[in-house]
Amino acid sequence: MSQLPKTSLAYALLQAARIDAAVFGGQSLADGLLDRVDPTVRPAVQDLVYGSLRAYGYGDFQLARLLARPLDTPEVHALLLVALYRLETRPDAAHTVVDQAVVAAGELAGGRFRGLVNGVLRNYLRQQLQLQAAAAADAVAAARHPDWWLRRLQAAYPADWPGIVAAGNGPPPMALRVNRRRGTRDEYLARLQAEDIAATAIGEAGLALARPVPVNRLPGFAAGLVSVQDPGAQIAAMLLDPAAGSRVLDACAAPGGKTAHLLERTDLDLLALDLKPSRCRRIADNLSRLGLQAEIATADCVRLDTWWDGRPFDAVLVDVPCTASGVVRRNPDAKWLRREADIASFAATQARILAALWRVVRPGGKLLYATCSVFPEENGGQIAAFLAAHPEARRDHEQQILPSADHDGFYYCRLEKHA
Repeated sequence: MSQLPKTSLAYALLQAARIDAAVFGGQSLADGLLDRVDPTVRPAVQDLVYGSLRAYGYGDFQLARLLARPLDTPEVHALLLVALYRLETRPDAAHTVVDQAVVAAGELAGGRFRGLVNGVLRNYLRQQLQLQAAAAADAVAAARHPDWWLRRLQAAYPADWPGIVAAGNGPPPMALRVNRRRGTRDEYLARLQAEDIAATAIGEAGLALARPVPVNRLPGFAAGLVSVQDPGAQIAAMLLDPAAGSRVLDACAAPGGKTAHLLERTDLDLLALDLKPSRCRRIADNLSRLGLQAEIATADCVRLDTWWDGRPFDAVLVDVPCTASGVVRRNPDAKWLRREADIASFAATQARILAALWRVVRPGGKLLYATCSVFPEENGGQIAAFLAAHPEARRDHEQQILPSADHDGFYYCRLEKHA
């Protein structure tokens, strides 16, 4: 247990270093690593964690040139990476950052690395321009993505890969989806303006904020007037577009954003599935806040005998597990946890899910296949293989959305089932 004041930069640096070290050890931010941090300082720690992970390849390149030999103490290595990120983004506070990083180092390994942390960071300040120039000249360090990831982006998107990389290295935009059962978008936009929160209309029910704000600043958020959802994710409900009264399945539904959007648009007989009880509780919590209702079941969607009653669905949303390569700025740990072989593993899982859920679609019905990936093996390649094996399937819409400053990256393919 740290004895540092929770309001100090040293405390934030220490907590961020411990979380980064856990990620480098194989844990995911989705495992609730940030939940261990005191809520009053969690935003500051999260900024350090996300920023340092986005910049990991860049920071690690420079750190390798500042150390005589690799460190065998993961939390100290992570502390240096977090401190380097802070020094790069807050050069006006360099001496404070170094001082507080040394204080944080006193909480690790019995304080044995205080001198090393002090020396490395001061050397960085002396060599900063040279180190930055060397990193900028190194393709992997400059791109802040693993080399295999870059190769695949360059092969798939020869003209667009620099924009994809740039989007992945920046902070994500914040967008809202207005609950049309609780009010109109224009009404909610007026409420935002009254709170001095700038926003512009996007899509059919969306608002793009000029800058992110905490959800507790959003008027009526707790009352279900609005949800946070990326513009690219909001396209799913519009593409599936089930008719009122339709029997609809949302497989792999947690945390429930797309489920809720479908129900906000029209009345449906909707079943939402997810694999884990904790994730199903998140779906239930989100629907409750929004005043919506659906049947929710904990089940492996591939094992039809455990959940399907034999009645076909008019429309099915299949938001499959994927590499999350299109939303990497929201999941910066993914760049360093993923391995190239994971693409084939995800593709195999996606193929099983798609084949299983195609069976529950009624003749004349439709299925929307969705990922938040930009790797073709999970997207167009997956659909091409499926169509070759299913002559009764017809592709009537396909869309690859590449990440940009305005939205995340998604892939959608709507399939119709012929009798």
